[in-house]
Amino acid sequence: MDIDQDGEIVGRENDTAGQIILPSEAMPGIIHVIPQEHRPFFPGQAIPLIMSAEVWLPTLEAVRKRGQDVIGLIATKRALEGVPAAADLYDMGCLCKVHRVHREGDQLQVLLEGLQRFQVRKWVSGEIPLTASVRYFPEARQSQTEQETAYAVAIINTIKELIPLNPLFGEELKGFLARSNPNEAAVLADFAASLTTASKEDLQEVLKRIALQPRMELVVKLLHREVEIATAQMEIREHVEKEIQGHQREAILRQQLKYIQQELGISKDDKTAEADEFKARIEKLELPEKVAARIDEELTKLQMLEVGSAEYGVTRNYLDWLTCLPWGVYSEDATDLAAATRTLNKHHEGLEDIKERIIEFLALGIMKGDAAGSIICFVGPPGVGKTSLGRSIAESLGREFYRFSVGGMRDEAEIKGHRRTYIGAMPGKLIQALKDTGVANPVVMLDEIDKIGASYQGDPASALLEVLDPEQNGSFHDHYLDVDFDLSKVLFICTANQLDTIPGPLLDRMEVIRLGGYLDNEKLSIAKKHLLPRQLKRAGLQKGDVKIDTPALRKVIEGYSREAGVRRLEKAIATLVRKAVVKLLGDHKAPISISKDDVEGYLGKPVYQKEALQKGVGVVTGLAWTALGGATLPIEATCVHQRSAGLKLTGQLGNVMQESANIAYSYITANAAELGLPAEWFDKAAIHLHVPAGATPKDGPSAGVTMAAALTSLAREKAPRAGFAMTGELTLTGLVYPVGGIREKLIAAKRQKIKHVILPGANAGDVEEVPEHIKRGIQIYYADKFADVLELLF
Repeated sequence: MDIDQDGEIVGRENDTAGQIILPSEAMPGIIHVIPQEHRPFFPGQAIPLIMSAEVWLPTLEAVRKRGQDVIGLIATKRALEGVPAAADLYDMGCLCKVHRVHREGDQLQVLLEGLQRFQVRKWVSGEIPLTASVRYFPEARQSQTEQETAYAVAIINTIKELIPLNPLFGEELKGFLARSNPNEAAVLADFAASLTTASKEDLQEVLKRIALQPRMELVVKLLHREVEIATAQMEIREHVEKEIQGHQREAILRQQLKYIQQELGISKDDKTAEADEFKARIEKLELPEKVAARIDEELTKLQMLEVGSAEYGVTRNYLDWLTCLPWGVYSEDATDLAAATRTLNKHHEGLEDIKERIIEFLALGIMKGDAAGSIICFVGPPGVGKTSLGRSIAESLGREFYRFSVGGMRDEAEIKGHRRTYIGAMPGKLIQALKDTGVANPVVMLDEIDKIGASYQGDPASALLEVLDPEQNGSFHDHYLDVDFDLSKVLFICTANQLDTIPGPLLDRMEVIRLGGYLDNEKLSIAKKHLLPRQLKRAGLQKGDVKIDTPALRKVIEGYSREAGVRRLEKAIATLVRKAVVKLLGDHKAPISISKDDVEGYLGKPVYQKEALQKGVGVVTGLAWTALGGATLPIEATCVHQRSAGLKLTGQLGNVMQESANIAYSYITANAAELGLPAEWFDKAAIHLHVPAGATPKDGPSAGVTMAAALTSLAREKAPRAGFAMTGELTLTGLVYPVGGIREKLIAAKRQKIKHVILPGANAGDVEEVPEHIKRGIQIYYADKFADVLELLF
């Protein structure tokens, strides 16, 4: 090799330069080697290689210094990082003639021509410049066998199949025909192998096969695989092009159709069509003057905006909301009180006082021609029918009903909407309710209002003050609409489990109706008329397929669902029905009858055991209110020893209840003589006061008289009269103050078959509001002072 004037290394021409395969005697036995990372190189190929000048220029210089113009090219066994060593290379490679070397910066461009196969006998140098002693495998010059000719024809035919599938194959074939003789089977086989996209390992296998026929057999397989790949690619390309052309054709035809329709005056563009739709909506509404002016202003703006602009989308959505709302659209209220009564009785069992109160409310609305103007709040334990009562009121009035829960709501935008400057802004839930119902006077239920939250995003409870105030909601201002909407015709119904967590100003705007728990007889009737038929319907059963008799239902009520509502009762009935369905799908035939004795087999052991009221010295039964309804609360007092005075409290008592216990202890100790108790007894007695059950937190002042009575019984060493329960707050002067939850406490007493109940005298008015069927069978006594309690109890 010589270096030309441009800095290129040019191979010297000799008497063998015009030949494709040189005689092995002219080839050097020791050659320098360059690795090829991507794929093997075949004899008859001519390719340019780009390599690092820093790494491989010394190897090319070593070739030039030895007076050679050939170099070995061997494929690497795997992708390498850095400079490969001899162990990283295959042992079979291709001897190449170096035609030209050109350096550009840190890159070398080397033009090589493949001459013949060689195999490494041993490595002379395993480091750069890599040097190896090699053995050559020149192609035998002899006539082809019939098998080799057949394979050659197969190769040529397969290449012909590839050319229409991929135009690049045609260009490669032209280059091959220009520099090689296609009648030589060995050259054809090597060219065909280099044409494929086979893996490095498959191509290296072709290079290793010295015998011609096995080599051509392998090449045919690779070509057939290439045809399959190219055919699949062609099908995918044709499918994609067909779909794209179809979409383009459809878009062009639609555009042409739209233009033709516009020219004929039978169609309008999107902007005009939307504006006309908004105007058509407005004609059906009774818009306030300010709202009409705002819509006209926005329509004018819409005509000036481009359809694709962001402002166009914002304006269009705003107009869509403004024109979808029921401005001036009201449903007509039903005026048949008898029908309203039938509706309430159809959906609800018991609750006679609540139904009567609802009928009074509806009657007042019918009389004045508008049932709105006040906000009802149903308060009661879970599962007593608060939400379903709201639905019944809507059905009785003939109004649309919309319910959403405000429990856990922390963002005031849920009530008053987002300002339109925000991305994805929407009106609040109330405006959405009006759009969904299509009238401006629906019944809207705000469920779980006692669980509403607050956060840095605002206070939804404060936002509700405007909504639930009849003096203010006539001009409710939603942030998104930015115009006033009259909510004064909307009937709002709220539900809550307790009133303690509802803010005072919000509670002040509501008319509270309390729902107590159901008695066992009421639950039995509900189960028969409502719960069991509903579960049979959900299970796809007929009325007579599953029969649960009355004693079985009573056992389910008493042993598995003692809560104030009926949700657990419905779950228990659902379990019975599910297990019955499994039997029906087995060998059992309908009907399936479930008796009292069968209940435990379906539901397991009862959750609640029959409780006997505790009796004895120092044991008095109190009455408590919980969020789940009323409950009995036995209070136990015992004297631990007589060595030193003291009072110990247990039972997870809250601060207020601990104060009540200390007040009771102080009052009894200070007034022992007046109460007929041994005064010196309290000077030495260590008293332990316990309120079962210990795992349940308890709080409140209503157990004061009960604790004092337990201490009195302990000091007198005399058990109180049987069948008594009591509630009331005790003061240090011995007065009995009123407490809440009287209805629930009387229901708890009736459930436990308690015949005598002592209540504060100031609660007499609350007792009058309790339905007669709850008070029936209970003797109620009133006490203004603790002395009155002792007189009744002992």
